[in-house]
Parts: sequence; structure tokens; C-alpha cells
Amino acid sequence: MIGKLTGTLDHKNPPELIIDCHGVGYEVLVPMSTFYNLPELGARVSLLTHFVVREDAQILYGFATAPEREAFRQLIKISGVGPRTALSVLSGMSVSELSQAITLQEAGRLIKVPGIGKKTAERLLLELKGKLGPDIGVVASVASDAQADILQALLALGYNDKEAAAALKALPKEVGVSDGIKLALRSLAK
Repeated sequence: MIGKLTGTLDHKNPPELIIDCHGVGYEVLVPMSTFYNLPELGARVSLLTHFVVREDAQILYGFATAPEREAFRQLIKISGVGPRTALSVLSGMSVSELSQAITLQEAGRLIKVPGIGKKTAERLLLELKGKLGPDIGVVASVASDAQADILQALLALGYNDKEAAAALKALPKEVGVSDGIKLALRSLAK
């Protein structure tokens, strides 16, 4: 229902924010990765959101990037993982770290996140395999964080692992994320 908020950052107290959008203050819960990248109070801010309606509450979750929001949505689809746990996972590790842990089936990295036990970590690895983490062969060829982000973006757009890896290999090594995505999409469109 509410996919994006743009307004003035009125209040921040981890993990809660209040964003003033033309006189209406929206309470938004964010992962710490988003929280640390927020501007100062009174500055303009724009967040992608996910709206959760429960019998007893309506809660808005905010994210700085589309991959964060997509990872959150994949996490809450898993039985026994609610929005609070998903927020905790994204606060404890970046999307690329989570993706790599899933690809490499490293339950130990997930257990380090507060609120994630051994059984939940194993369930996350099982349920998210192939949805969040690319094949192991592709990860081995990723050289930088920018390339990892470009790869995640291509996979999120629906390209398969082989197409994304081929597009990634054609890119210059030191390309930025946004330019890399544009160049990769151009090469995939041919």
C-alpha cells in the first residue's frame, strides 16, 4: 500500500524514525544499516517501505535500498521469521553478507545475529537458497563490493545466474554500482 516515503526526518531513535510528509508524521522502523546512513534531523529523506498489517497493529518498515527491502520480503515469507526478526538480520549483516552466507551455507554467520538460533539459521539457509544467494561459481568470480551489488541487482531484476555473471565479466573492474548496472543492462539487452 505504501511503497515509498519522502519527507523531512523529524525524529530518530533506533530503530524508529518519524518522517514528516507534508504535516503527517509516519513512524517507520528501519534496519541499522539504513539508520547509520540517515542525514541529520530536519533534512529531506526518502525511504522504500514495506507496510505490515496485523490484527493488533499497522507497522511501516523502511529501507535505504531496494535490495534491502527485497531481502526483508524474502525473510518474512519464511515460517517463524517475522518482521522484527527480519529487521534484526538486516541490522546484523548487509544484504551481500547475507547472500554470501546463504550461498556458502554458513549457518555460523547467521547465528551471530541476535535472535537467530541454530534451527532458525538452518531454516533460513534452506528456504533462501536460490532466492537470495546466487550459485557458488558466480560468487567466486565477484571481485568487489560494487560487483556484488551489481550482481544482486541483476538477479533481483530476474536475470539468471549465468546471464548476470556474463554481464559482470564484461564490465570494467572499477566501475561504480549505478554505472555498472546500466552497462550490464545494456549488454543484456543486445
